Amino acid sequence: MANSALEVVGLIVTLIGLIGTAASTGMPMWRVTAFIGENIIVFETRFEGLWMNCFRQANIRMQCKVYDSLLALPPDLQAARGLMCCALALSGLGLLIALLGMQCTSCIENNDRVKRLVLIIAGSMIIMACICVLIPVSWTGHVIIRDFYNPLLIDAQRRELGEALYIGWVASVFLFAGGCMFFCCNLQSEDKVSQRYVYSRTSDYMAYPPQPLQPQRLVLLPQPQPQFQPVLSRHPSTNYSYHSSYPSVHSGVAYL
Repeated sequence: MANSALEVVGLIVTLIGLIGTAASTGMPMWRVTAFIGENIIVFETRFEGLWMNCFRQANIRMQCKVYDSLLALPPDLQAARGLMCCALALSGLGLLIALLGMQCTSCIENNDRVKRLVLIIAGSMIIMACICVLIPVSWTGHVIIRDFYNPLLIDAQRRELGEALYIGWVASVFLFAGGCMFFCCNLQSEDKVSQRYVYSRTSDYMAYPPQPLQPQRLVLLPQPQPQFQPVLSRHPSTNYSYHSSYPSVHSGVAYL
């Protein structure tokens, strides 16, 4: 019962991580214009994402343009595209596989070992999705921080961490928690079941020499003698093989 409740919690946590990963992948707020300098009033804000650039003017309008060329992007954004797509595929597929192996579903019946194996595979895929989210988000954040403190760049070229990076970090935490719930709990259950059949090879034992067979004396049991009971009948009996010391009823009748 405890494992079933934990599986439901892991499913919800993984679903939240999947939604956060999808939001972080589609949002253009990976790099945001850094407002540095004496100019306080800024009329335009620039956002750079994985798929498009966006400009917002005076908090009123936002215009976005999709990237014309993939090769023109910096290396961190090129790698982030592929890794975030892999994270979406792994987390979504792991979520579907986890639904098949949960105790509250009847897709796999009367086979707890297969269910545990399915949940272990699903947990491994979700943890791999967490790694695929964590790598591009952390890499992009490292590049932004490195360029921010680069004295060779002017203020207009410096960027700040966008909201999509923070959402990606939180989503990776949810994915890691959900994957551990599916993986570790079922792995522990598998170990508990296998402990019944584990034996130690270094245990002390004693070898007994073979004993010669000794002939046993045969004992004859007395066979009980069959006891015959007389049977009374209205018809005269023709069976004369029965010998008794007592006179029969038919002989008495014949004598009379």
